[in-house]
Amino acid sequence: MNRSASHTVTEFVLLGFPGCWKIQIFLFSLFLMIYILTLLGNGAIICAVRRDPRLHTPMYFLLGNFAFLEIWYVSSTVPNMLANILSKTKAISFSGCFLQFYFFFSLGTTECLFLAVMAYDRYLAICRPLHYPTIMTGRLCSTLVSLCWLIGFLGYPVPIFFISQLPFCGSNIIDHFLCDMDPLMALSCAPATITETIFYVQSSLVLFLTIMYIFRSYTLLLRAVFQVPSAAGRRKAFSTCGSHLVVVSLFYGTVMVMYVSPTYGIPTLMQKIVTLVYSVMTPLFNPLIYSLRNKDMKLALRNVLFGMRIGKNLR
Repeated sequence: MNRSASHTVTEFVLLGFPGCWKIQIFLFSLFLMIYILTLLGNGAIICAVRRDPRLHTPMYFLLGNFAFLEIWYVSSTVPNMLANILSKTKAISFSGCFLQFYFFFSLGTTECLFLAVMAYDRYLAICRPLHYPTIMTGRLCSTLVSLCWLIGFLGYPVPIFFISQLPFCGSNIIDHFLCDMDPLMALSCAPATITETIFYVQSSLVLFLTIMYIFRSYTLLLRAVFQVPSAAGRRKAFSTCGSHLVVVSLFYGTVMVMYVSPTYGIPTLMQKIVTLVYSVMTPLFNPLIYSLRNKDMKLALRNVLFGMRIGKNLR
C-alpha cells in the first residue's frame, strides 16, 4: 500500500446525474439558480445581523454564523457540480477529489455542532431566562462558534489522509456528483477495514451525540413551554424554536439515511437525491425557514433590502 500505488489513478470521473444534453442544461440552470438564491438568502441574513442593532443578541449572532457556514457548505459541492455538468470528460483531479471530500465532511460536522449550540442557546433562553444574559455572553458565543469550526475541521484530516493513501488502481468512475466515502472505498484495490471503521464510528458519534443533545434540550424546552401560563407566551416560544426544529429534522433526517442506515439496498439515483437534499436544498431552505417564522428577522431583512434600494436611487 505504498504511495506510488495509490497514484495509479490520477483523476476520478464524477458521473453526476444521468440524462441527455437538454436534461443536463436544465439541471445546470436549476442548480445555478439554487446556488445564487442560497448565497443571496444567507448573505442577506449575515447583513441583517450585522446592520440591525436589535439583532445583536446571542441567538442572531449564532444564526449569522450559521448562515456564513451554509454559504461555505453549499460552495463545497455546487460549483464543482456545475462545472462537471458542462464538462465533456467530467473529470476531477485526485487531490481535488480528496479536498472536496475533506471540506464536505468537515463543514457537515461543523453544521451538526452549530445546530447543537443553537439548541443550547434556545434551552437557556426559555428554561433559564433570568440567568441567560449572564451565561450566554458574547465571549461564550464566540468561544462556542470557534470550537465548532475547530472541531469540525480538525476531526477528519488524519482518516481522510489514510484513505487517500489507499491503492486506487482499477476503475476511476464515481457514480455520484461529489467525492463521498462509499464511492471512494468501492474503488480501492485493497481493504481498509480499520480506516473505514474509524471514519464511520467518528461520523456516527458526531451525529448521535449532537442529535441526542438537541433532543434532550428540546424535551426540557417543550416541558417549560407548556408551563407558560399565557397563550401568547407559548406561541412566541414555539415561534422561536419551531424554525430550528424544522432545520434539524430536515438535515439530520437525510444525513442519517446516508451515513447511519445501510445504503447498499438504496438505488444510486436515490442516494444522489438524498445527498442533494442535505447538501444543497437545506442551505437554500434555512434562510426562508428562519426569516418567515421570525418577525425581528423579517423586519431586519426588509430594512436591508429597503436600504439597498435607497442607496441605488441616491446614486
